[in-house]
Amino acid sequence: MSETESTGVEDLNRTLGLVRRIEMSPEGRATLEYEAGLHMCHSGGVVQGGFVTGWIDAAMAHAAIAMSGPGIVPMSLELKVSFFAPARPGKVIAEAWVEKRGRTTCFFEGRLLDPAGKVLAKASSTLQMVDRTKVEAASRAAAG
Repeated sequence: MSETESTGVEDLNRTLGLVRRIEMSPEGRATLEYEAGLHMCHSGGVVQGGFVTGWIDAAMAHAAIAMSGPGIVPMSLELKVSFFAPARPGKVIAEAWVEKRGRTTCFFEGRLLDPAGKVLAKASSTLQMVDRTKVEAASRAAAG
Protein backbone atom coordinates (compact mmCIF):
# COMPACT_ATOMS: atom_id res chain seq x y z
CA MET A 1 0.00 0.00 0.00
CA SER A 2 1.42 3.35 -0.99
CA GLU A 3 1.81 6.25 1.45
CA THR A 4 -0.88 8.26 -0.36
CA GLU A 5 -3.27 5.31 -0.33
CA SER A 6 -2.56 4.66 3.35
CA THR A 7 -3.38 8.28 4.19
CA GLY A 8 -6.56 8.04 2.09
CA VAL A 9 -7.73 4.96 3.99
CA GLU A 10 -6.95 6.64 7.31
CA ASP A 11 -8.89 9.74 6.23
CA LEU A 12 -11.84 7.61 5.15
CA ASN A 13 -11.87 5.72 8.46
CA ARG A 14 -11.75 9.02 10.37
CA THR A 15 -14.57 10.50 8.25
CA LEU A 16 -16.74 7.43 8.84
CA GLY A 17 -16.01 7.49 12.58
CA LEU A 18 -14.30 4.09 12.81
CA VAL A 19 -13.64 3.23 16.45
CA ARG A 20 -12.25 -0.30 16.06
CA ARG A 21 -12.22 -3.48 14.05
CA ILE A 22 -13.82 -6.08 16.29
CA GLU A 23 -13.45 -9.06 13.95
CA MET A 24 -11.87 -9.89 10.60
CA SER A 25 -11.90 -13.63 9.90
CA PRO A 26 -10.54 -15.58 6.93
CA GLU A 27 -13.97 -17.21 6.58
CA GLY A 28 -15.11 -13.87 5.14
CA ARG A 29 -16.57 -12.12 8.18
CA ALA A 30 -15.95 -8.67 9.64
CA THR A 31 -17.39 -6.62 12.47
CA LEU A 32 -16.59 -2.91 12.84
CA GLU A 33 -17.58 -0.39 15.49
CA TYR A 34 -18.34 3.22 14.52
CA GLU A 35 -19.19 6.38 16.43
CA ALA A 36 -22.04 8.28 14.78
CA GLY A 37 -21.61 11.99 15.43
CA LEU A 38 -24.07 14.88 15.28
CA HIS A 39 -22.18 16.17 12.22
CA MET A 40 -23.45 13.03 10.40
CA CYS A 41 -27.10 13.83 11.09
CA HIS A 42 -29.86 15.64 9.29
CA SER A 43 -33.17 16.78 10.80
CA GLY A 44 -34.24 15.21 14.07
CA GLY A 45 -30.83 13.79 14.92
CA VAL A 46 -31.07 11.00 12.34
CA VAL A 47 -27.82 9.83 10.73
CA GLN A 48 -27.80 10.51 6.98
CA GLY A 49 -28.29 7.32 4.96
CA GLY A 50 -24.98 7.66 3.14
CA PHE A 51 -23.11 7.08 6.40
CA VAL A 52 -25.25 4.02 7.18
CA THR A 53 -24.53 2.70 3.68
CA GLY A 54 -20.81 3.51 4.05
CA TRP A 55 -20.53 1.66 7.36
CA ILE A 56 -22.07 -1.54 5.99
CA ASP A 57 -20.17 -1.23 2.69
CA ALA A 58 -16.89 -0.84 4.60
CA ALA A 59 -17.68 -3.91 6.71
CA MET A 60 -18.34 -5.93 3.53
CA ALA A 61 -15.01 -4.72 2.08
CA HIS A 62 -13.21 -5.68 5.30
CA ALA A 63 -14.82 -9.15 5.15
CA ALA A 64 -13.65 -9.51 1.53
CA ILE A 65 -10.09 -8.48 2.41
CA ALA A 66 -10.06 -10.79 5.45
CA MET A 67 -11.14 -13.64 3.15
CA SER A 68 -8.91 -12.91 0.13
CA GLY A 69 -5.94 -11.10 1.64
CA PRO A 70 -4.51 -7.58 1.29
CA GLY A 71 -3.48 -8.19 -2.33
CA ILE A 72 -7.03 -7.61 -3.56
CA VAL A 73 -9.26 -4.58 -3.76
CA PRO A 74 -12.98 -5.36 -3.48
CA MET A 75 -14.73 -3.23 -6.12
CA SER A 76 -18.50 -2.77 -5.77
CA LEU A 77 -20.51 -3.90 -8.78
CA GLU A 78 -23.87 -3.56 -7.01
CA LEU A 79 -25.01 -2.38 -3.58
CA LYS A 80 -28.52 -2.48 -2.14
CA VAL A 81 -29.46 -1.13 1.28
CA SER A 82 -32.73 -1.43 3.18
CA PHE A 83 -33.29 0.92 6.13
CA PHE A 84 -35.42 -0.41 9.01
CA ALA A 85 -34.93 2.15 11.79
CA PRO A 86 -33.04 5.43 12.17
CA ALA A 87 -29.44 5.40 13.31
CA ARG A 88 -28.81 7.98 16.04
CA PRO A 89 -25.61 9.55 17.39
CA GLY A 90 -23.52 7.10 19.40
CA LYS A 91 -22.00 3.67 18.83
CA VAL A 92 -23.16 1.42 15.99
CA ILE A 93 -21.89 -1.97 14.85
CA ALA A 94 -21.53 -2.99 11.21
CA GLU A 95 -21.34 -6.73 10.53
CA ALA A 96 -20.68 -8.41 7.17
CA TRP A 97 -20.17 -11.88 5.78
CA VAL A 98 -19.65 -13.65 2.46
CA GLU A 99 -22.75 -15.40 1.13
CA LYS A 100 -21.20 -16.93 -1.99
CA ARG A 101 -17.60 -16.87 -3.09
CA GLY A 102 -16.62 -17.05 -6.73
CA ARG A 103 -13.21 -16.82 -8.38
CA THR A 104 -13.44 -13.07 -9.08
CA THR A 105 -17.01 -12.16 -8.12
CA CYS A 106 -18.36 -12.61 -4.59
CA PHE A 107 -21.67 -11.88 -2.90
CA PHE A 108 -21.71 -10.29 0.55
CA GLU A 109 -24.37 -9.34 3.04
CA GLY A 110 -24.20 -7.02 6.01
CA ARG A 111 -26.20 -5.20 8.63
CA LEU A 112 -25.98 -2.27 11.00
CA LEU A 113 -26.92 -2.72 14.66
CA ASP A 114 -27.47 -0.29 17.52
CA PRO A 115 -25.75 -1.02 20.88
CA ALA A 116 -28.78 -3.07 22.02
CA GLY A 117 -28.53 -5.32 18.96
CA LYS A 118 -31.50 -3.85 17.08
CA VAL A 119 -31.09 -4.12 13.30
CA LEU A 120 -31.12 -0.63 11.78
CA ALA A 121 -30.31 -1.55 8.17
CA LYS A 122 -29.34 -4.49 5.98
CA ALA A 123 -27.38 -4.57 2.74
CA SER A 124 -26.24 -6.90 0.00
CA SER A 125 -23.37 -6.32 -2.38
CA THR A 126 -21.77 -7.92 -5.41
CA LEU A 127 -18.02 -7.38 -5.26
CA GLN A 128 -15.39 -7.96 -7.92
CA MET A 129 -12.07 -9.00 -6.44
CA VAL A 130 -9.38 -7.05 -8.33
CA ASP A 131 -5.62 -7.43 -8.01
CA ARG A 132 -4.33 -4.49 -5.94
CA THR A 133 -1.35 -3.87 -8.26
CA LYS A 134 -3.72 -3.36 -11.21
CA VAL A 135 -5.87 -0.90 -9.23
CA GLU A 136 -2.81 1.05 -8.07
CA ALA A 137 -1.37 1.14 -11.60
CA ALA A 138 -4.65 2.45 -13.00
CA SER A 139 -4.77 5.13 -10.27
CA ARG A 140 -1.23 6.27 -11.07
CA ALA A 141 -2.04 6.39 -14.79
CA ALA A 142 -5.20 8.42 -14.17
CA ALA A 143 -3.29 10.87 -11.94
CA GLY A 144 -1.05 11.76 -14.79
